[in-house]
Amino acid sequence: MNIFWFLPTHGDSRYLGTTEGARPVDLAYLQQIAGAADRLGYEGVLIPTGRSCEDPWVVAASLIGATERLRFLVAVRPGLHQPSLAARMAATFDRLSGGRVLVNLVTGGDQAELEGDGVFLPHAERYEQSAEFIRIWREIIARSHDGQSFDYEGKHLCVKGAKLLFPPTQKPYPPVWFGGSSEAAHELAAEQVDAYLTWGETPAEVAKKIADVRQRAARKGRTVKFGIRLHVIVRETEDEAWRAAESLISRVNDDTVIRAQAAFARMDSEGQRRMAALHAGGARRSRADLEISPNLWAGVGLVRGGAGTALVGDPKTVAARIEEYASLGIESFILSGYPHLEESYRFAELVFPLLPRKQRAHAPSQALTGPFGEVVANLDAPSRLLSQS
Repeated sequence: MNIFWFLPTHGDSRYLGTTEGARPVDLAYLQQIAGAADRLGYEGVLIPTGRSCEDPWVVAASLIGATERLRFLVAVRPGLHQPSLAARMAATFDRLSGGRVLVNLVTGGDQAELEGDGVFLPHAERYEQSAEFIRIWREIIARSHDGQSFDYEGKHLCVKGAKLLFPPTQKPYPPVWFGGSSEAAHELAAEQVDAYLTWGETPAEVAKKIADVRQRAARKGRTVKFGIRLHVIVRETEDEAWRAAESLISRVNDDTVIRAQAAFARMDSEGQRRMAALHAGGARRSRADLEISPNLWAGVGLVRGGAGTALVGDPKTVAARIEEYASLGIESFILSGYPHLEESYRFAELVFPLLPRKQRAHAPSQALTGPFGEVVANLDAPSRLLSQS
């Protein structure tokens, strides 16, 4: 089981939909979150992409030196990047970071944003372009280890003599991740990518998506790994966790929800449509309505695009829900919580010990204090007192 965290390059807050409790996201803050995730033992971090976010490649590059083992899941965007340039970017990052890049293929689902970036293809053709893009990208990198070039002529993209002179550390290429809920997305995932990501739908719906992608991949003689993107609100008791969930959206007013849902409705993303359906386009507001499956809460999606559900509960309950998804075939969990710095610690401290995951060893250090907590009465470490009790 691999646990990833999230870098909030579009902003961070204690309350959604308001400036109250908001904090600026600058390099120092991103270094704090990435450093915490690295030290706490998260496998990596997802860096979001889009016009509401800072550029993910620049952000990731700025954090190489601030981390030691943390991996970076960074987006490539067909139509914005050319595959040859994206191959050089990924290979360079992989070498400079010591093999720590993962590539997130993002087709995009916001037509207005895409047109602002110069992409005017309709939904189906965007997936055709994405399939050509990642095929070219993979071949260029895979052939770079032997110094070979690559020719390709497709409907949307064409390269002649494409060659990468400096191969990445990872062979044959850095793993490709991808998410999408449409039939075209499932077919692309089955044919091209290494890991398929879903947003946090109910276990029953996630199971259907996994089965469909797995069957499509098997027909092509391939296997695909699976991951899920979720928020987490974990506290020491169930009541505390649900109060925290209600507090997170306590400053959201009706106008904000209406504007957000209208924007989401204009998108042609099947995944976004499915997220909106979980709270009926903002019509559901009570806890009873927003808890769409045991401990799976759709409140985040009232105002946040993309991943809009959270696991809410005490540590044992949240761990059990994660295990439920794992039993379906999910290997990687990309989690987040508000604010992201504090919640990275809270989740690691409360839930990591309950999960079947290989704990990464801490980096060697000259720590002046051990893992025993604060010394009691200037005399004893808590661990010593415990052993004497």
